[in-house]
Amino acid sequence: MKTATLAVVWVAVALGLGAGLALAQRAGHGTTPAPAAGAKPPAPITMEELHRAGGVPRGWKFTLPPGDPKTGRELFAKLECNKCHEVKPDFPKAGGAGDVGPELTGMGAHHPAEYFAQSIVDPNAVILAGPGFVGPDGRSIMPDYRDSLTFAELVDLVAYIKSLGGGEHDHHHHEANAPQEQTAGPYRVRVEYKEPGAGGHGHGPATANAKATGHLMVFVADATSGEPVPYLPVTAVIRGEESASRTVRLSPMIGASGFHYGADVTLPDDTTKVTLTLGAASLKTMGAAAARFRKPVTLSFDWE
Repeated sequence: MKTATLAVVWVAVALGLGAGLALAQRAGHGTTPAPAAGAKPPAPITMEELHRAGGVPRGWKFTLPPGDPKTGRELFAKLECNKCHEVKPDFPKAGGAGDVGPELTGMGAHHPAEYFAQSIVDPNAVILAGPGFVGPDGRSIMPDYRDSLTFAELVDLVAYIKSLGGGEHDHHHHEANAPQEQTAGPYRVRVEYKEPGAGGHGHGPATANAKATGHLMVFVADATSGEPVPYLPVTAVIRGEESASRTVRLSPMIGASGFHYGADVTLPDDTTKVTLTLGAASLKTMGAAAARFRKPVTLSFDWE
């Protein structure tokens, strides 16, 4: 697997076999990757169930395993990515950096890991509009690295990009604003927070004297099917180092980010933890779902 190029691995991913093939080849030719701390193995699924779902589990999505940001930084330098992409403070602007390609400072919080991976191996999948980013033929000027990197190198390079925090002008909550996701009980829960003035989160009429507030968004999906779960009572307890704890009731909402449970609330600067409680479903549930969504679930997200 160490010598396999991304051309082979990415074709397998496109066929829906990437995760299993990559791990199977690793297990057969060396040590098996250590699982993340606290990670639980997925529940076994029968071949019949796979066939009924079209060859992959329901709600299946290919995700990258965790990589090593330190090794990824070394690869970033080795590949001379800094000649096109500025990263403060690691790779300051020099020799055209930041002019040829977009600056990557703080970019890790703006996109999921899979977006960066695809940009590296297939830069024409999503073409970013901007000065110098597109050639005369309408295609991205970024090189295609699918034949230049092993899968392990891709994972490490993406881990470095995802680790990039904010620059000197970024708010100190930059990392906390990055989406956080957990699976608890029958739910997969993602939390996002838009700071005051970030735009795109208001749900009420604006007034000239209205004070800008932040917006807390909680996306709840069925961990099995991946479908959004509506009609849940959702509350959030916001805790800080010095400020008093605050309990907020979140309401079902639809906005630019899709269906979510939200509340217009500004998190204090000293926020350390956001604890969510998902109550029993308030609509009628049928069959096996009736038992799955009957019990309340509580989960906590650390905030920095």
